[in-house]
Amino acid sequence: MSAGPRPATSGQPRGIVSYVRRTTRLTETQQHAWDRYAARWVVPFPEGSRETSVAEDVQPLDLPALFGRRAPLVVEIGSGNGEALVAAAQARPEVDLLAFEVYQPAVASTLSRIERAGVTNVRLLMADAVGGLRLLLGPDSVSELVVLFPDPWHKLKHRKRRLVTPAFADLVAERMVPGGLWHLATDWADYANQMLRVLGEHPRFENLHADWAPRPASRPLTKFEAKGLERGRVIRDLTFRRR
Repeated sequence: MSAGPRPATSGQPRGIVSYVRRTTRLTETQQHAWDRYAARWVVPFPEGSRETSVAEDVQPLDLPALFGRRAPLVVEIGSGNGEALVAAAQARPEVDLLAFEVYQPAVASTLSRIERAGVTNVRLLMADAVGGLRLLLGPDSVSELVVLFPDPWHKLKHRKRRLVTPAFADLVAERMVPGGLWHLATDWADYANQMLRVLGEHPRFENLHADWAPRPASRPLTKFEAKGLERGRVIRDLTFRRR
């Protein structure tokens, strides 16, 4: 295994994404939140040919201008309804949080949470996270990456769609500062083992634990995680550090 850096790639084969966009129909409450708050918290970007893709000629985000300050950047991929995201924003006002979420109803619900919590250190991107990391964020810009319960694509024929792959780890390594932390959690055993193997073998990441990490006390029990526990699944956490 080579110890040298590898060039960052897109993280997924061309045309394949790690998510499926469901209906974008909003409830009345979600529509109200979207109309009132999206312009403030949702970051616009030039789209590519595919919905949620990022145009190849885009300039990276100006993070100090976007957040109005310079602070460590925490990126969450697949923030869902914003339960963990907004809790982190409340607990850690000293960091900026940028979340990728392509499902508009979930983003609208997150906007409501942001306003109720009164936090100002969150921004949302309705973009493919792989393209967003590659095109909208520059090298050494991410202090922490959070990937909680990504789509497991449990059928064997669909596993090529999984987010955590060697190519995606290459990309994260290029975008993360040395010493940066990557937090992951899943309730699918074989995906947990894939994450452990991919990052454990990667030359630019080191596991902070022998294998699984303890569940962070700061992470709220989300509805999604609670459903997994109700079905008898074991939640596995991992924390890796960028060398």
